[in-house]
Amino acid sequence: MKKVVLVFGLISGAISSAMMFLTLPFMKSGAVNSKNGLIVGYTAIFLSFLLVFFGIRTYRENAGGAVTFGRAFSVGILITLISCMFYVASWEIIYFKFMPDYGDKYAARTIDTMRAKGATDAAIAAKKQEMEKFKTLYKNPLFNAAITFIEPFPVGLVVTLLSAAFLRKRTPTPAPGVAQAF
Repeated sequence: MKKVVLVFGLISGAISSAMMFLTLPFMKSGAVNSKNGLIVGYTAIFLSFLLVFFGIRTYRENAGGAVTFGRAFSVGILITLISCMFYVASWEIIYFKFMPDYGDKYAARTIDTMRAKGATDAAIAAKKQEMEKFKTLYKNPLFNAAITFIEPFPVGLVVTLLSAAFLRKRTPTPAPGVAQAF
C-alpha cells in the first residue's frame, strides 16, 4: 500500500504544483481573473485528483483484484493528503515569494465588485475592515496553509469516496479460461 500511495500521491502532487506554477504568469498579468480563475484552478485540482482513482485501481489489481471500500478509501485519502500537501507548499511559495501583494489585490477586487453591484458605503466600509483582518491573518503561514488546504481537500474527498465506491470488489475476478471450484 505504501508504494502505491507514495507513487500516486507524489505524481498527483507534482501535477497540482506544476499547474499552479504554470498559471502563475497568467495570475500576475491579470489574464486569470476571479471568474475564470475558479474554473482553471478547480479543473487543475480535479485533474490532479484523477490519480486517486488510478492509485486505488492499481492497489486493487496488486492485491489480487479485490479491495474493500474501507481499504480503497484509505488508499485514496492518503493520496489526497499527499497531493494537498504539495498544493499547500506550492501556494506558500507562490504567495510569500512571488505574490506578496495578493491580499491587497484580492481586497481591491472584492471592494470593486461590491461597488459595481451598488453596495452601500456602510457595507463597503464593513467589508474593508473585514478584508484588513483577513490580510493580517493570511500573512501568518499557518493560517495561510490551513485556508489553502481546504481548497483542494473537499474535491479530493469526493473523488476518493466515488473512486472507493466504484472500485470496491469483494472477490477477485477469475482469469478468463480458469475453471472455478464450487
